[in-house]
Amino acid sequence: ELGLTFTTTVDETFIDGNNLKQHILNHMSQLKRFTFDIRSVICINNEMNLPSKEDIQQTFTDLQYTKIVSCVDYFLDHQQGLCHIYSYPFLMRCSEYITNNFAGGLYPYARVVSLYDEHPFEHEFFIRISQSFPCMEKLTINNRYGQNQKESYRLMNDKANL
Repeated sequence: ELGLTFTTTVDETFIDGNNLKQHILNHMSQLKRFTFDIRSVICINNEMNLPSKEDIQQTFTDLQYTKIVSCVDYFLDHQQGLCHIYSYPFLMRCSEYITNNFAGGLYPYARVVSLYDEHPFEHEFFIRISQSFPCMEKLTINNRYGQNQKESYRLMNDKANL
């Protein structure tokens, strides 16, 4: 059994299923269970072929251990790409750098959650976060932009029109 969690900066390509197979799994033939939470960060230049979430997910088609979730975000303001791959169900106590692309799901073991994006987090996103992390004890938000859709203002205006 192997549990692995880390964040790393890479030069040419994100860590994906091919990297895991080539550098870890092919060397551990007796491995019965593999859980992981890996983030790779890359600096974007104009000549790069930027993989999509689907491209990354496709590299896991023959991985037999568990369901794999992948999320790919590009932050053009910072010329950075972030790829987050993890096994599901998610067994880690900390889930970091969740973006607006978060697909949801249930993460009952996660106690510490951090959100990061260069686009505003809207009300519906926070609802999805609260439902996905029922045992969350600490939430950190890193975002420079306010909500576009102010739910509290909308609710007050709806009541005023009654």
